[in-house]
Amino acid sequence: MMNSMPDEPISLTLARWLTKLRFADLPPTVLNATTMTMVDTVGLCLSARHETYAKAVLESWDTDGPCTVFGHHRRLDASGAAFCNGVAAHGEDFDNTFEGCPVHSGAVIVPAVLALAERDGFDGQTALTAMSIGIELMCRLGLVAKKGVHAAGFHPTSVLGTLAAAGAASYALGLDEERTAHAFGIAGSAASGIIEYLADGSSTKRMHAGWAAQAGIRAAMMARAGFDGPRAVFEGKHGLFQAFAPSLEPEFDHLSAELGRRWNAADVAFKPYACGTMTQPYIDCMLRLRRDGVNPEDIESIVCEVGEGTVHRLWEPLAIKHAPPSPYGAKFSTPYCIAVAAVDGDAGLAQFTAERINDPRVLAVASKVTYVVDPNNGYPANYTGHVRATLYGGRVAEARQPCLRGGTREPLSKSELIAKYQANTRFGGIPEAAAARLLSMMEGMDDRNSLSALREISDGRE
Repeated sequence: MMNSMPDEPISLTLARWLTKLRFADLPPTVLNATTMTMVDTVGLCLSARHETYAKAVLESWDTDGPCTVFGHHRRLDASGAAFCNGVAAHGEDFDNTFEGCPVHSGAVIVPAVLALAERDGFDGQTALTAMSIGIELMCRLGLVAKKGVHAAGFHPTSVLGTLAAAGAASYALGLDEERTAHAFGIAGSAASGIIEYLADGSSTKRMHAGWAAQAGIRAAMMARAGFDGPRAVFEGKHGLFQAFAPSLEPEFDHLSAELGRRWNAADVAFKPYACGTMTQPYIDCMLRLRRDGVNPEDIESIVCEVGEGTVHRLWEPLAIKHAPPSPYGAKFSTPYCIAVAAVDGDAGLAQFTAERINDPRVLAVASKVTYVVDPNNGYPANYTGHVRATLYGGRVAEARQPCLRGGTREPLSKSELIAKYQANTRFGGIPEAAAARLLSMMEGMDDRNSLSALREISDGRE
């Protein structure tokens, strides 16, 4: 069953809105969130430049072109650059997210738009507007999807990101309403991404953001060339939500109501820790207990109250979550994330290496972490944390985090986000001066400058 059925195809409603949008229509809150999303995303691309998976996808793409792959000398065509940069940006699960559905808009939309901007030479205002459109679409799609896409075994960032990237690319390419609606329809058949990576921590989740970015570009380019797609791609009997979230009764008003008046793109969340979104508040709880004097060796057991919708991704099978088989798998193990925070006092990039996930001291704590489902947990509308540690001797230490730090209820400051960018570029070995010039370019993109400077200052050379 579906409720809130639209009077006209949603693809056309969205196309009409986005084709008429101009840079001057963006509220300052949206412009700021979009700019910081770009800064965060590019910093993450650079942090991953030496990682095996980033090198592998670059080697796998066989079409060179004019577009930058951040942190690398080689340049690719627009689709290839969007793919490789999206993989790198999402690779460490440190990229932005959204409260309501954990979609990672930055790693999809920023690479897609920057690749087209560099290829076609349009200015910064056009790029920022296209990014804001794509982020807004992705957030709205997430509000419709809720837990449904995950429950069906698919990755929302990949599935929903393909449609959002198609909208952003359609704006960037100057498509009219009709062609934009077709781009959405084409993108529906390009959407994909299963979450079986959860079983063994393999790398396919990393490819999903990049795949969505390049698929969205491809859908828009096909539409521009005259290829057509189904108008009812969102709400149809065999449409996006019927295919990828069959348990839902979609509330399509989330997707089409108050376009241009209510902006979800202003409400993206930025991660303080390099791991899965829903684990972040639990890390905050453990760090609070650590500051209050709880030592790893003092812990006899830990019980966490959790949302039912997070169990199959972050808690089960519990034996594997207690001893993750790979650094990437550790990012989706709440027991491991709590344990490494207890031992190291952090959960940054350095906490998810082969050495750290096999540290006996960390694994000893992880093995003591279990969970109970809280039927009143607000997930996915709110991400909360809870850690109750029973210490040897009987004392109980407990902490709660009422929201996602970095989200709308407790946002990170601009200075904190700049510090994160700087730390990530250092991690990637980018010279400080080059990282600073790139940051200055991104912060000044709204002055209509072209993006030609990207290739000179983004590959780590002075």
